[in-house]
Amino acid sequence: MKKVVFIRHAKSSWDDPYLNDHERPLADRGLRDAPRMAQRLKKREIKVDAIISSDASRAKTTALILAEILHFPKDNIQFTPNLYMASANSILGEIKKTKNSVDTLLVFGHNPGFNEIIEKLGGEIDNLPTAGQFGFKLDIKDWEDISPKKAKVWFFDYPKKKD
Repeated sequence: MKKVVFIRHAKSSWDDPYLNDHERPLADRGLRDAPRMAQRLKKREIKVDAIISSDASRAKTTALILAEILHFPKDNIQFTPNLYMASANSILGEIKKTKNSVDTLLVFGHNPGFNEIIEKLGGEIDNLPTAGQFGFKLDIKDWEDISPKKAKVWFFDYPKKKD
């Protein structure tokens, strides 16, 4: 049994309209929501084996905040441009590269790709909000075998949801 949790970056800032999208930082709300959502994930007593993240500033910062609170070594986070504005198929491709020794994987990234991958795996969602988390349990031994038939919704959490 493997588990994957898709975590959308926390709320980003639009204060500088000339800043490249890839470089946009977290807004104050994002800096508040990310640690709060990390604490909620921590309450699930999840043992994180690996983290992959988009290399966009807002996703990186969100991943680093969660890693610190979950006591995951920040140096072990794999940042990749392949998750920046990625399609569902690209996200699946990155997940399939995961070592089979990893049982629980956190993936940090963006919409619309996250909405697409969640729906593709059988989750019903209109929109994964910023800092939202959507987890699946997977009846697989090899990450290469991830598919809708092997996926079961585990949880869906987001900042405005009641604790």
